[in-house]
Amino acid sequence: MAVSAYRRFFVVAYQFLPLLLAYARDRKRFFVVGSPRQVSSETRRRRAKRLLESMLTLGPTFIKLGQLLSTRPDVLPPEYIEEFSTLQDEVPAAPWEEARTVVTEELGPVDDAFEAFDPKAISGASLGQVYLAEYEGRRVAVKVRRPDVEDLVNADLRVIKFSLPILMRFVDTAQSFSLETLADEFATVIRQEMDYEREATMLKEIKANFADQSAIKIPAVVDERSTGRVLTMEFVDGTKISNVDDLDELGVDRTRLAETLQRVYLQMIVDDGVFHADPHPGNLAVQADGTLVFYDFGMSGRVDPYIQDKIVEFYGAIAQQNIDAILDALIEMGTLSPEADRETMADVMELAIADARGEDIEQYRVQQIIEQVEDTIYEFPLRLPPNLALVLRVATVVEGVCVTLDPNFDFIDVATDYLQSEGYIEAGVQQFLEDRLDDVNQAVQSSVRVPPKLESALDAVNRENLSVQTRLDDSDRVMEQLARRLIVGLFLTATTLTTGLLYAFSTVEAAAVSGLFAAGALVVLYLSFRDDSGIRARPQFTRQSMRERDADARGGLDGAMGPSSGETGTAGGAGGAGGMFGGPGSAANESDTERTSDSTTTGRE
Repeated sequence: MAVSAYRRFFVVAYQFLPLLLAYARDRKRFFVVGSPRQVSSETRRRRAKRLLESMLTLGPTFIKLGQLLSTRPDVLPPEYIEEFSTLQDEVPAAPWEEARTVVTEELGPVDDAFEAFDPKAISGASLGQVYLAEYEGRRVAVKVRRPDVEDLVNADLRVIKFSLPILMRFVDTAQSFSLETLADEFATVIRQEMDYEREATMLKEIKANFADQSAIKIPAVVDERSTGRVLTMEFVDGTKISNVDDLDELGVDRTRLAETLQRVYLQMIVDDGVFHADPHPGNLAVQADGTLVFYDFGMSGRVDPYIQDKIVEFYGAIAQQNIDAILDALIEMGTLSPEADRETMADVMELAIADARGEDIEQYRVQQIIEQVEDTIYEFPLRLPPNLALVLRVATVVEGVCVTLDPNFDFIDVATDYLQSEGYIEAGVQQFLEDRLDDVNQAVQSSVRVPPKLESALDAVNRENLSVQTRLDDSDRVMEQLARRLIVGLFLTATTLTTGLLYAFSTVEAAAVSGLFAAGALVVLYLSFRDDSGIRARPQFTRQSMRERDADARGGLDGAMGPSSGETGTAGGAGGAGGMFGGPGSAANESDTERTSDSTTTGRE
């Protein structure tokens, strides 16, 4: 790492080290040995608040990281998700003189580049800030990257990359994959967001995809006044989408607006393959005639055709409420482990679909499933590959906005109607039949190829010339633990025997020294049998673990959830299970939409 990165590493370590030590003790009470500690929800929430304060202290990179983590229930427990959802990308703007330097370096003297320029920023964010100006007789929004932010971000990214192997030692193996993909995704996303030339390209492409839809407004790019660090756009005014009282005064149909928003993102992801990936309320506005306005395309992404097809299959399975097909689609997309408990996941999906449809759910079902899911969602066999992480972010944030507009909004009906109108569901049936024909064809071919191979194998057995190679999959390190116990046991036997011999034929002091070694070996061996991370496997998320958690929490749950809290638990609890179609995760996002400050201008990051 560079000198700045080394310096930054110690600053970051100073902020995070106390929490990391606490997490280490959660896994082994005495760091090296000992049983795991039980951590209460209150403790997790207190730690989440401390971690949030550290991120605010560390600045732009970690603010962005916290925002990304707020949409990753596969990485963090629900208490962290809820706390991080309050993290707003709004910081005081850099002094105008510093921003003027950036504009001058990119476009020349400000007075020559623009007819008028207001030096007071209308929006300040961690990576850039937005100003109002006039160019060729029209109002424009000028987005300027913060001075020197690139050096800080690069140093922080090096620190994160260097720290990741260390961090892996403090998390469960179930979270390792998600953490690695999260780090890669975050580095890509934040670098893309600092590249205003890329943002301009994505903005223009998405604008062209909606050119024939009058209900959608996307600002135009002023190319001659845009560079890699300065982006000049058409200024489009509007009322922030979460200001429902103002929308009601304008006479806007909020249910129809929510439907428009959902259909727009379905088109982006399913049809176009390029999408606006930061739909929080500060980046969405509504004009007096109900036109939906999009701002800030710094965070945007693409969906490859394979994932598009699987998302269509996923939505189609949801429309038909075919739970097995839903799970199959999740496995094929790489978001669900093939070894997951399908029966348990089926229960979760059924409940998530019922919640997304706004159906009444019996209270005992919520207590038996959703509260357990809410506590263990980050331990689920659900993982987010990099090509789906932004899609999930979009789905969960859009869902939160739609719920704010219409608490009874039915995401599944809108998705089903869109798929039917675009011909995807019928196409899915046709593709299913074609796949089955392919399966029959392959089965016929296999019936011809298998007998000769079987005869060859039997001949090898008859000649006693058949060899079999096996590979032991020891992901839980059971053999390693057995080897350690065997070594410690042999050492204990040797030291015990030595102690006896020394006591009989030598001095008491020598026997005492040997006895201490024997006692130490005995303690280590005893603790290894008490450690849950050893041979006794811990269920990740199965019916057994649900029953255990339900038994432990039954007393605390009884009477703690009224009708309204039950609904909130349903929405937030299934965050990772079905966020792709909107229903789960609304609790966190409603919090986000309520706390986002008012904005009626472009360029909010």
